[in-house]
Amino acid sequence: MGKRLRDDLFFNICAEEILHLTEVREMDAFLQHGRTTCLEHCVRVASLGYFFCVKTGLDCDRKSLIRGALLHDFFLYDWHEKDSSHRLHGFSHPKAALRNAERCFSLNEIERDIIEKHMWPMTIRPPKCKEALIICLADKCCAVFETMEPCCRWLWRKGRRFLPGRAFGKTS
Repeated sequence: MGKRLRDDLFFNICAEEILHLTEVREMDAFLQHGRTTCLEHCVRVASLGYFFCVKTGLDCDRKSLIRGALLHDFFLYDWHEKDSSHRLHGFSHPKAALRNAERCFSLNEIERDIIEKHMWPMTIRPPKCKEALIICLADKCCAVFETMEPCCRWLWRKGRRFLPGRAFGKTS
């Protein structure tokens, strides 16, 4: 079996431990950024964080990184609804996600740190471990992409007009 296939298999096995739970799949009912659901966002963050570690050869607890990333936004409510309890969502949702994750899974310190600190620097205390810092950064990258995705698609269509061999939107 090739390294790429082994890496994909490892990710899928770790992810399945989390994604098989009905409560986790409920994240698919809540939008997170743009048209991306919380579940889709968490899978993207886990994938990006894991891909970074694999490509750089970074020595870290990859299983905990994947599990923590998949649970980092496990808060299970629609923060877009007009509700006073959602006013400080950016600051408060890591604690809600951690409560839900601890209720459903046995977590280690790395997984707790990932979930609790992924919103740093909004949540004052910085990540303690490299896995939490990686997921914190992966979360920001994915959030920007997901929020800007409609704009990016528009820019892509507009930019294609000016590719070599095309004159002002006309193809030859």
